[in-house]
Amino acid sequence: MKRMLTVDLPPVEVSRETAGRLDGFLELLLRWNSRINLVSGKDLGTLRERHLADSLQLLPLVPAGKGALVDLGSGGGFPGMVLAAALERPVHLVESDRRKAAFLQAAAAELGLSHVAVHPVRIEALRLPPAAVVTARALAPLAVLLPWAATLLAPEGVALFPKGRAAAEELAAAEAAGWTMSVEQFKSKTDPNAILFRMSGIRRAGA
Repeated sequence: MKRMLTVDLPPVEVSRETAGRLDGFLELLLRWNSRINLVSGKDLGTLRERHLADSLQLLPLVPAGKGALVDLGSGGGFPGMVLAAALERPVHLVESDRRKAAFLQAAAAELGLSHVAVHPVRIEALRLPPAAVVTARALAPLAVLLPWAATLLAPEGVALFPKGRAAAEELAAAEAAGWTMSVEQFKSKTDPNAILFRMSGIRRAGA
């Protein structure tokens, strides 16, 4: 496996139009959160820093092009809906909880994000053409995420996985399970204990 040293993330810049969409998204999330639990109550006061900024820092790691992005376990829309607000490419949000999926569908419609498709299915049941990018935030360990990514990604595609203080242990466990890949590591700007992985060439030994 080829692994790079951990480096700083590039700066994030968004247009005025994107910033407006993100403001609208947060307002909608707050309204819906009173009915269904999209984000924890303790995070509401730091929503921009805890969830929005944390998701936006993936933006400069998305490769150029028009290939589709698939966000697994989208929940309240982090990072998938946030990235969709800033990207002009197909974005697929996968969320098996139908109430959260309904929120994502309503948000996409209200924000005018016609390039967003919401899939209220389990990841194992998802059927899509090969994607350029797969993302997942706070969903599962790498050993669980990598089989999904390997199935969904095009040969040249990349996976973007933010990870917390257990990042090194998760990576070691995935390697021990036979997974190989090229790995780039970036320091999170929102959490000093977090790492963002950008992975490519994901495959399992013997596959």
